[in-house]
Amino acid sequence: MKIKYIVYTILLIGIGGFIAYRISSNSAKSDDSKDKGKNKAMNVTGIVVKPQTFDNILSLSGSIEPNEQVEIRSEVSGIVEGIYFSEGSTVSKGQVLFKVNDIELKAQLTQALTKEGLTSENERRAKLLLQKEAISQEEYDVSRADHKSAQAQSQLVKAQISKTSVRAPFSGKIGLRSISPGTYITPAVLVAKLVNSSKLKITFSIPEKYANQVKTNSNLSFTINNGTEKFTAKVYAIEPEVQAATRTLQVRAITENSQGKLLPGTFANVELPLSIIKDAIIVPSEAIIPVQNGKKVFITNNKGMAIQVMVETATRTDASILILSGVKAGDTLITSGVMSLKDETLVKVIVK
Repeated sequence: MKIKYIVYTILLIGIGGFIAYRISSNSAKSDDSKDKGKNKAMNVTGIVVKPQTFDNILSLSGSIEPNEQVEIRSEVSGIVEGIYFSEGSTVSKGQVLFKVNDIELKAQLTQALTKEGLTSENERRAKLLLQKEAISQEEYDVSRADHKSAQAQSQLVKAQISKTSVRAPFSGKIGLRSISPGTYITPAVLVAKLVNSSKLKITFSIPEKYANQVKTNSNLSFTINNGTEKFTAKVYAIEPEVQAATRTLQVRAITENSQGKLLPGTFANVELPLSIIKDAIIVPSEAIIPVQNGKKVFITNNKGMAIQVMVETATRTDASILILSGVKAGDTLITSGVMSLKDETLVKVIVK
């Protein structure tokens, strides 16, 4: 019996040793695998940063406005006697657009002119009497004042009559009218809108950091939505102060529109050239990672590790960004897989 127990004990010890050996062997293999995985370099692509000449062009959104526009209204109240323009037509400066009935005003003018003539005669007689010392200077001054007052009243009525003929303040295209002959009109009634679109204004805003780079008489180009044709314009006015709420500076340019291809009220995609920068550092947009306190990129060091670097950026184009600081010429910049990288990650860079 004792021999039997001894044999069982030896077998159990042998089996336990074998199991312990296998566990230890598998653990060692697992640790080796982890170490190998940890030391394995991540394959990425990158570029060697080189200085370039950069045409600094701002891409902005603007609005197209007419060179001149006005709401046509009557300054006096009354019945519309006649309308002398066609909706949507071109009118000339000074052209009569519509006429308000002035019968009552003409009657008032006749009355005022009659009074003016009477006071003029009274003044003439008073002057003769003053020369003969038949009346005092005070009496003459009263008659003279009456004459001046009558003259002013006549001029006032004439001015009111002239306002019954509403004329175009400038040449342009007139819109849809809201009155008809016989309508009783007041100054509150909008008759139509008059727009001069032979030239158009493009209004846009630029960030304040570019404020000192924009000058009057600078040329720019723009396109309209869903359009490919490029138009040119010239900056003619710059707002004298930066808007505190948006930290932007408003700029206005003007463009020719003699062919009528552009319509006021549409949006413009503006490309504003700024200074040409030599030896500029330009990197692909996909290399930039936005973070809470700015932007960062990954470059490689001489040990083959990815190192994160904070950068200051400026103008952005469709595919690249201008770097002001953080990256220098000769750095190897990682351009792919950047979202998966961490600082000091071992990488294998394929330079393109």
